[in-house]
Amino acid sequence: MKLEAPFIKLPFRFDAARLREEIAALPAEAWVRHPNNLDGNSALRLITVGGGENDDAAGPMAMTPHLKGSPYLQQVLAHFGVVWSRSRLMKLGPGASVPLHTDINYHWFHRVRLHVPIVTTPEVKFFCGDQVVHMAEGESWIFDNWRTHKVENGSDIERIHLVADTTGNGHFWDMAHAAATQTIEPQTIPYQPGARVGIATEQHNVYRVMPPSEVDDLLRDLFEETVSLKPGDAARAQMAAYERILYGFRQDWRQLWSLFADGDRGVPHYRKRLEMLMQQVQVFGDDLRVRSNQMPVPRVIGQRIGTYAVNPDVAGVGVPAAAPAAAPAAAPAARPAARVPDYDRPVIIVAAPRSGSTALFETLAVTPQLHNPGGEAHWLVEGFRMFLPGAPGVDSNRLTADRLTPEIAQAMKARLAAKLVDPAGAPADADSVRLLEKTPKNALRIPFFDALFPDARFVFLWREPEENISSIMDAWRAGGWVTYPQLPGWDGPWSMLLPPGWQALKGKPLPEIAAYQWATTNQTIMDDLEQLPADRRHVVRYSDFLADPAAVIRGACGFADLEFDAALAERTGGDLPPSRHTLTPPEAGKWKKNAAEIEPLIPGLQPLLDRLRAFR
Repeated sequence: MKLEAPFIKLPFRFDAARLREEIAALPAEAWVRHPNNLDGNSALRLITVGGGENDDAAGPMAMTPHLKGSPYLQQVLAHFGVVWSRSRLMKLGPGASVPLHTDINYHWFHRVRLHVPIVTTPEVKFFCGDQVVHMAEGESWIFDNWRTHKVENGSDIERIHLVADTTGNGHFWDMAHAAATQTIEPQTIPYQPGARVGIATEQHNVYRVMPPSEVDDLLRDLFEETVSLKPGDAARAQMAAYERILYGFRQDWRQLWSLFADGDRGVPHYRKRLEMLMQQVQVFGDDLRVRSNQMPVPRVIGQRIGTYAVNPDVAGVGVPAAAPAAAPAAAPAARPAARVPDYDRPVIIVAAPRSGSTALFETLAVTPQLHNPGGEAHWLVEGFRMFLPGAPGVDSNRLTADRLTPEIAQAMKARLAAKLVDPAGAPADADSVRLLEKTPKNALRIPFFDALFPDARFVFLWREPEENISSIMDAWRAGGWVTYPQLPGWDGPWSMLLPPGWQALKGKPLPEIAAYQWATTNQTIMDDLEQLPADRRHVVRYSDFLADPAAVIRGACGFADLEFDAALAERTGGDLPPSRHTLTPPEAGKWKKNAAEIEPLIPGLQPLLDRLRAFR
């Protein structure tokens, strides 16, 4: 949150010795590595989503057992009379640091972080903007985390702070303003044995779909802080184009809200418009910057809007589907409960992320012979919390047949039935349907979907490593493909599918992460498809699809027992239109902008590439 000064020392002092006693009584194993995996940094969780051992920032907050057993820590937090979000004890080891950074995601637009030092020395320095302070034991501070900031522990002890996030209320901000503008003698807040206090924790902190007023507030604020690094007239032209893009997005969002509000049927359309925004601002690259912290504007929009404007977890159904090809002209009528059809030989596209699977899906989806769930169906699996990474036995997007029960299978088929549409967007209404499905994460779940649909046909699409890895890197950098905003044990958000073994990528450069996603996904697909009869798998090379889409689609139709009908013929009769997930227009050799980072990795991928070329 932006403040009127880099640091504000609040007029309260707490009993650090009593706080140290309570911390000493907490179990040593409660301390865990910092959620961003920073060396020398660890944390003990006090307020979390559901009161569990997690570092999430979105969801109903509750006290952990550690805070429940610490009466003075409760009294310190209760003293401020505000609603608390995620809160922890933060430990910084001898000689360790928190590197220079700025907090740009949506969580921080409305929230400030309170620090109460418990164990520290004058050698611990906190830097924010152009100022540096030492926060002494028992004091209480807030700071402007929109500015760049860092912490350095130049001592030989472990520094411990109480660190708590809040939006604050009117009284809190009146007090903070007074503390920033005048000298106030601090009030000592002692421990009160036996006192019972209440702590309010956030219960609603993220939208399923962000309302237009919130979108307006976020983007107006960002525009006011944006500067162009280009000279003279070029800067003015760039700012004008940027302003038009933001205004168009805000107006489109308001129009969609007038049709759908935050209902289920609108989610695909919001998602499509959000992806368009990310594509539009990406062309500005690093030329547009935030004045106060010099962050590139596309990255800030990705973290502030791209990740949070449509939040799938609020409805408990996973990531929302992508939009149909065109939005309806008017609000659709309420859809009656769908009957569950017989799913006859579903056609399931499996591919590594950013390999062209959306273009293949959108091409096949034009035929009335197939029904689809409106786009990607992350919600189909991730609507079940036992399949989310972090659930018992689940640490990635990999799922095998043993995880499917008859009850889950029935529920999944019913959820699909409620979403199925034909190429015109009309609900499915037949006793038997041919399902078309394409969700990148499901490339790691072939055994699971084979158990769900024993007669499914799998179309395996693969793309050359240089092109595919470059596209994955671009998507990470764009910030519009975030699947896990807070992934415990990872430094920052995670983008696209989460392959087994991702933990070994901590600290690795982006090209290696992208190459691992490409390699692990294609390796897993081939290993799984080899366990199926050959007549249930069909391989498509992306370059072949681009060169002759009609021939490739004819081959896919022959494999899946579909007619190459007039709709398919028309779709493939000329150049394919860009898919809805296209980041930048197609261009021969586009990957070469990342060549210096990618080419050293190619020799190690050659055995897998040889297998791909021979795989049938």
